[in-house]
Amino acid sequence: MRVDDLILELQDMVNDAKAVPLSRDKKVLISSDRVLYILDEIDEALPTEIRQAKNVVADREQIIAEAKSNGEEIIRQAEERRKIMVSEHEITKAAEAQAREIVTDAKKKASEITKAANNYVDDIMKRTDELITGCAQDIRKARQSFKQSKK
Repeated sequence: MRVDDLILELQDMVNDAKAVPLSRDKKVLISSDRVLYILDEIDEALPTEIRQAKNVVADREQIIAEAKSNGEEIIRQAEERRKIMVSEHEITKAAEAQAREIVTDAKKKASEITKAANNYVDDIMKRTDELITGCAQDIRKARQSFKQSKK
């Protein structure tokens, strides 16, 4: 079960619980075993979501590595091509200009790919962070409600 579903279940349990007669501070009767079970389930589910966030980070590293590798391959190919073209004097200047252009284009493309990968990963990490933060806040609220309901 997902963490947010478990938190909703806790909230529903507290909201649907029977009130303790003659209590002024809205005490309710709930099953501590069920609450502890749900908290254990949340505790087990959180590492899964954290692992998913780590996978996102690993994917980011792989995307960046691939972008760098592609850029290096393009640069290597451009260098090889430049060396071949230098063999004839008439085309030397044109070859050098073209090689510089290819290298510049390759660096630009590699930079764009890296930037896009970083933006993608940052967006996923932001959404994951917001989800985990929201879940943690909900857990704190549920635990506080639970603690207050036990008083």
